[in-house]
Amino acid sequence: MSAQGKIIGVDVGGTFTDLFLFDEKERRFKTEKVPSNRGDEAVGFIEGLKKLGAIAEFSSIVHGTTVGTNALLERKGALTGLITTRGFRDVLEMRRRDRPKTWGLWGDFIPVIDRDLRLEVDERVLADGSIRTPVDLDAVKQAAQTLRDKGAQSVAIFFINAYANDANEKAAVAAVRALWPNENVVASSEILPEIREFERVSTTALNAYLQPVVGSYLGKLQDALDADGFKGQFHIVQSNGGVMSTATARRLPIRTALSGPAAGVIAAAEIAKSAGFSNVITGDLGGTSFDVSLIADGRSVLAAQTTIDFGLVIRTPMIEISTIGAGGGSIAHVDKGGLLQVGPESAGSRPGPVCYAQGNDRPTLTDANVVLGRINADRPIGGKLARLDVEAAKAAIANHIAQPLGLDVMAAAEAIVRVANARMAGAIRLVSIERGHDPANFALMPFGGGGVLHAGALVQDVGLKSALVPRFPGITSALGCVIADLRHDQVRTVNWMLDSLDAGALDRLMVSEGRAAEAIVSSAGVAVDRIDIVYELDMHYIGQTHTIAVPLPVSLVQGTTGINASIIQQAFETAYRASFSRLLPGIPMRIVTLRTAAIGRRPAFDLTALAPQATDKKAAHRGTRKVWFGQAWLETAIWSRLDIPVGEIIQGPAILEQPDATTVVDPGLQARIDQLGNVIIERAR
Repeated sequence: MSAQGKIIGVDVGGTFTDLFLFDEKERRFKTEKVPSNRGDEAVGFIEGLKKLGAIAEFSSIVHGTTVGTNALLERKGALTGLITTRGFRDVLEMRRRDRPKTWGLWGDFIPVIDRDLRLEVDERVLADGSIRTPVDLDAVKQAAQTLRDKGAQSVAIFFINAYANDANEKAAVAAVRALWPNENVVASSEILPEIREFERVSTTALNAYLQPVVGSYLGKLQDALDADGFKGQFHIVQSNGGVMSTATARRLPIRTALSGPAAGVIAAAEIAKSAGFSNVITGDLGGTSFDVSLIADGRSVLAAQTTIDFGLVIRTPMIEISTIGAGGGSIAHVDKGGLLQVGPESAGSRPGPVCYAQGNDRPTLTDANVVLGRINADRPIGGKLARLDVEAAKAAIANHIAQPLGLDVMAAAEAIVRVANARMAGAIRLVSIERGHDPANFALMPFGGGGVLHAGALVQDVGLKSALVPRFPGITSALGCVIADLRHDQVRTVNWMLDSLDAGALDRLMVSEGRAAEAIVSSAGVAVDRIDIVYELDMHYIGQTHTIAVPLPVSLVQGTTGINASIIQQAFETAYRASFSRLLPGIPMRIVTLRTAAIGRRPAFDLTALAPQATDKKAAHRGTRKVWFGQAWLETAIWSRLDIPVGEIIQGPAILEQPDATTVVDPGLQARIDQLGNVIIERAR
């Protein structure tokens, strides 16, 4: 990223592709929202860029993508093979003896690699790293040829205990790469050199499963950019909220699994900090899902592991995001028990909600909001349609919801919204109350195309302090792409007892890991203010199975970290007490895993550039229209949100319209415009 250039953030969602341009030299920004082209996302990507200007003039493009996520959810990855230690071909399918329905006695799971494509070879490394059986390279070559003959596009190599000694696995990888027709060959020791065989094979297999898909997509994008004369830097947002080069993304596509939602959380954290909010709960409502994440004391929560769908376990650092199937396109229906449900099935972008008039006849959450008058049918967001079909939406709600439940159309539409709100409120409680946080101490930060339609209701239903609505809710994830730092994470299992720790050996390992991670960040070719090296240990008391994350208060300075056993014990006890409110005196402690992150701090983005310049409140008023609230039509003020001056207060009921989103201020609430142009929705005083 060159200094004083034009930076573009691009977030490709299932319904819309969102873009945010910031011209560093002129301190000007521009937003754009274009329809996504599902199945060929590159089309909407390039179309949106061209609407922002000449692609050749852009200095940096940072992309948040859902291509990997969708491939996993829809099981549309590449045909993949697995070469593993004899006797371990079924680890991927056996998992952790979990099941789709916790209390059910049945359930199906189909691994991403079929059993006839999981081949075994002779080799064995013991848990202490000693090699009992060298790898049979002739068998490895034969297995690779068999997989090629079966049409495999990629191959994963997983040997038991390779985290302790990767010599056998390295030899096998070299043998396979010598005869494999493409670059899609991955080894578990390259992807996740960490104890726990299922998590390691699952992450490695899913990486191989995505490599041809993500690689092809990124290659297509790069070719299209090159054809338009783009000479700048092209980078990808990771699930941990950092940015990586496209070369790293091609090698580690598994790290893009929650790319788009992560970018939104990064933007939310920065906006909240600038607005003076240290505790927020983000709510990203798109066309298909509602993604929730918690930011406490200004920090988002990183999880070491996540599950994208049942059995698809990914162990790599990710921003902790909870997802439910409640988006604008979520279909409302009456179930067999006569209860109204909203989602998880979605109409998606094609055919979309009934009001889009593209062939769907089942009502969605968007249809309900249109019928209630909360969405302006004459000014739909995103430029996808000239007008929304309100009558078609009413007919769908009448046929599928109102008649079966014995309600009139308006009551049925309001019921759809209330059921959806209840599901969203449950997701918010999951990340707050159930983890020991009081919602009254948190503000909701809603974004995405539909999040701010429901912000006021969620504040009241959950008991949140307020809602902090970003300046451009529908473009927040694209803004996050511009804001995000570069980041690379590494992990190394050590299994060392703390009471007999060789501090010098740990220091040397930390220095080596830190420099390796720093080199990857440096190779991205992006100007950063500095690169921070952050260390964390996974530790536990002897006898415990699970570990806790222990941040270390040390950094790489002049070739050493200065680590010692006393520092580690103090850090462990602080982390353990915070999690369990007590210690276990007298029980030895073990260091299981070292985690290292290199973070390239990009120049700070000054959010004052987004602040409104308007001074006349009257110019922002767009009249009134009737909107349905609480079983009645209320005359509701309509405002052009981007034209409301700083400091103004709008009393509910009110609708604030802008090109990328619609904000609803419910009766009993008020909206206040802060110095950065954010809308703060709170209880009326």
